[in-house]
Amino acid sequence: MSEREKHTQTGGQAVIEGVMMRSGNGLAVAVRRPDQAIVVRRSAWRQLARGSKLWRRPFLRGGLVLVETLVNGIAALNFSAEVALEEEKGEQGDAGKSSPAPVWFTVTLAVALALGLFVALPHMAVWLGGKLSGRPLDVDDLSFHLIVGVVKLGVFVGYLALISLMKDIRRLFAYHGAEHQSIHALEAGQPLDVAHAAQHPPMHPRCGTTFLIMVVAVSILVFALVFPPLIWLLGRPTGIGWLDQVIYVIIKLPLLVPIAGLAYELQRLTARHQQRRWARLLAWPGLFIQRLTTRRPSADQLEVALSSLLAARQQDADPAPAGSEPRLDVYEDFAAARLALGGAAAEAGDVRQAG
Repeated sequence: MSEREKHTQTGGQAVIEGVMMRSGNGLAVAVRRPDQAIVVRRSAWRQLARGSKLWRRPFLRGGLVLVETLVNGIAALNFSAEVALEEEKGEQGDAGKSSPAPVWFTVTLAVALALGLFVALPHMAVWLGGKLSGRPLDVDDLSFHLIVGVVKLGVFVGYLALISLMKDIRRLFAYHGAEHQSIHALEAGQPLDVAHAAQHPPMHPRCGTTFLIMVVAVSILVFALVFPPLIWLLGRPTGIGWLDQVIYVIIKLPLLVPIAGLAYELQRLTARHQQRRWARLLAWPGLFIQRLTTRRPSADQLEVALSSLLAARQQDADPAPAGSEPRLDVYEDFAAARLALGGAAAEAGDVRQAG
């Protein structure tokens, strides 16, 4: 895998008092402990459909990457919660292990809530609103899908604005910004230190927020193309208004797989050509919404993000044997973490702009 290709697999997410990073097949989670030490857990990226070439092909891999990110991300969140909330117990070794059952339960619950809030609710709200206003709208009408898309964005932005009122969420958003600034420094070929990372914006074109905005845009197009001919060919499923809408929502669910695939490829394309005007135009809505989901981090938050990135790169370059337990290390400060995780090697200038 070339450095250019590997950078498209460099990303992460904010967790509680820390950052998860992926670099190739390496995964790391760094968390700031209450005593200010940095706890770093390293492991392999948990892959689904391992060895399957079909699910790694363009336009299919997007859905798989989304599920893999959920699984690895929620495991990282569980770990960060254990570490960040831990009182001086001296049991960090136990914190390095995640139980698969809670992870899958949490993933299932998160997906169900997301589908309810961002798929079922906007669809039913637009249909019911049209019916109550005396101007009924249905899935064979392009305007229905446009309005549903606007409602989805409204729900998403409103949700983000609401949770950003919470102090803990604002700290999470600052770690999100730290994640992006660290990756910007890597892509620019700069030393992975606080001074260089802080020069960059907290927004990034490959962010999951941008991906979600692209999913909404692509879903408008796909649903507008699929439902009119479907209704023309098969007619109304039952003729009962509300029940038909429930069936349409169910039909939408499997369509989210190709929609996610298309959105993923579109995001990769815009990130690869971000110096071009058309790519900047496509990426702008997601970057704008990132003003809600990111904050400028403090130096100590950047230290955690950089520790995670260094650890993920080291894990990818020197993976543990298959089946090994995650490796857990505790560093007194960022200087110790950077020294142990090969920060000097990252200054060798062996990285280039991913886009």
